[in-house]
Amino acid sequence: MSISPLKPACDHDHSEAHSMPNRPRRLRSSDAMRRLVRENALSTDDFIYPIFVDEALSEPVEVSSMPGVFRQSEKSLSDLLKKVEAAKVPAVMLFGVSAHKDHEGTDSFKKGGLMDRMVKRAKDTCPDLVIMADACFCEYTDHGHCGPLDYVHNDVDNDRTIANIARQAVIAAEAGADVIAPSGMMDGQVGAIREALDQTGNERTAILAYAAKYASGFYGPFRDAAGCSLGHTEGSKIPSNRKTYQMDPANAEEALREVALDIEQGADMVMVKPGLAYLDILYQVKQAFGMPTFVYNVSGEYAMIKAAARNGWLNEEIAMMEMLLAFKRAGADGIITYAALDAAGYLSR
Repeated sequence: MSISPLKPACDHDHSEAHSMPNRPRRLRSSDAMRRLVRENALSTDDFIYPIFVDEALSEPVEVSSMPGVFRQSEKSLSDLLKKVEAAKVPAVMLFGVSAHKDHEGTDSFKKGGLMDRMVKRAKDTCPDLVIMADACFCEYTDHGHCGPLDYVHNDVDNDRTIANIARQAVIAAEAGADVIAPSGMMDGQVGAIREALDQTGNERTAILAYAAKYASGFYGPFRDAAGCSLGHTEGSKIPSNRKTYQMDPANAEEALREVALDIEQGADMVMVKPGLAYLDILYQVKQAFGMPTFVYNVSGEYAMIKAAARNGWLNEEIAMMEMLLAFKRAGADGIITYAALDAAGYLSR
């Protein structure tokens, strides 16, 4: 008796099951099968490791709200960079924690200042690592805002800020930075930086624009690490938040306009920040522009998993890697993450 491949040799009607064009569970039957058909995969090449350099320290100090993350001294920076390189993570992003804060953040655009010293030390220590310099002023100003303040309009002074950030970018580039990453969300900052770099012979220095950076509630631990909580504006009407320059979390189309502006002004790469609550933005940016697109797995996202794992509420490795994979799946070409070294260790097993 011949049996039709679409008809069972019994009286029960299984036609619906047998007519299914695919049986997905067949492709989940073993670890090897799952790896064979996997659509996305993480590697250490995807990671950028953020590092805080505190010029007031003589040895590393752990950030209490970010377990496993340390403020580095200028001396200990070299040892950490060697660990990053050994883990095959290709890039770091440097944040200075200044002991010489003032109204405009001038220490960040002076020869011999913290920005100059830490970038030079990083490049001298590991010349093959991609050294990214965060270009902003919140870590260098005594009030914590991302530029000098305009007390007439009760806001950050956009034009003075972009003039200063251009000077900061040149200092970083001449110290050896491969990439300048302006994070202040000032209008015209990418254009000002590109012009300053080109005019000073730093045409080869790339720009990673924080193109869609939202006024998020997930930044709290970062402000502990970078020492950039808002203050010193008592008696004024300057806002005690950054909502006049960072993006409204309700907006998606605006993010695409912001990204387009930064690309037009000369950005080589673009970023969405934060990551976890903005996967839709990350996906849309990658689909719309096809540019090298990065995501910042921010401090609050990292700290939530660390805290939950310490309380036994979830498995840290599984949850962390799932979150990082979500960024990759949504279109990220690179992930700035405090978990880079942990993830590199997981991947090496």
